[in-house]
Amino acid sequence: MKVTVIGGHGKIALLTARILAGRGDEVTSVIRNPEHVPDVAATGALALVLDVEAATATELAEAFAGSDAIVWSAGAGGGNPDRTYAVDRDAAIRSMNAAELAGIKRYVMVSFLTADTEHLVPLDDPFYPYMAAKIAADEHLRAGALDYTILGPGALTLQEPSRLLDPAPDVSGDTGTSRGNVALAIAAALDDPSTIGRTINFTDGTVPVALAIAAAGG
Repeated sequence: MKVTVIGGHGKIALLTARILAGRGDEVTSVIRNPEHVPDVAATGALALVLDVEAATATELAEAFAGSDAIVWSAGAGGGNPDRTYAVDRDAAIRSMNAAELAGIKRYVMVSFLTADTEHLVPLDDPFYPYMAAKIAADEHLRAGALDYTILGPGALTLQEPSRLLDPAPDVSGDTGTSRGNVALAIAAALDDPSTIGRTINFTDGTVPVALAIAAAGG
C-alpha cells in the first residue's frame, strides 16, 4: 500500500511511518520544515516538503498522486486561533478535496475523543478554536465521498504502546492514550475495510489493537 501521511514530523506520524514502512508499505510523509527530512527518512518514509497551510487543493492533489490512502495527522499545535482554523479545519478540508481530485478514496483522520458538539466548550475557552476546527473537519469528511475512518483517541501520552485499547471509553474517566497506540490504530484501520465510514473513539485499555478497531468498526 502507498500511504501519504500529512503532518509527517508529528510524534504520531513518525511512529505511524515507522510501523507502515516496517511492514513494507510505501510511505510519503508531508512536512513543512526541510530540517525535519532526516527524522522522517529515519522512519523509512520518503519526506515531501510542502506547507499544507498554504498549498491549494490542486497542489495537494498533485502531491498525493499515486497514493492508495491519506492519513491526516497534522495540527497547528494550539496557541493561535487563526492558525488553528487555518490548519486543523481549512487545510484538512482542502486535503480531503485534494484526495477526491486525485482519485484517492481511502482517508484516515486523526481526531480526538470528544470531537462533537455535545462536548464543545464555550467560545471563551482557549480550547474552543481547536475543538471547533476539528469538529468542522470531521463533519466535512463524513459528508463527502471518501472512504473515511475517523479515529478519536483520548488524552495523548508518551507512554510506551501497550498495544491494548478500550473501544468503548468512558469520557468522564481516565482517557490517557499512548501515541504509540494511536499509530498502531492507524495501521489497523488501514487494514480493516469494516472501519470505513466509522468514527472510532478509544483510549488505552485491555483489548488488542486490531480486535478493538475491528469491534468498533463492525
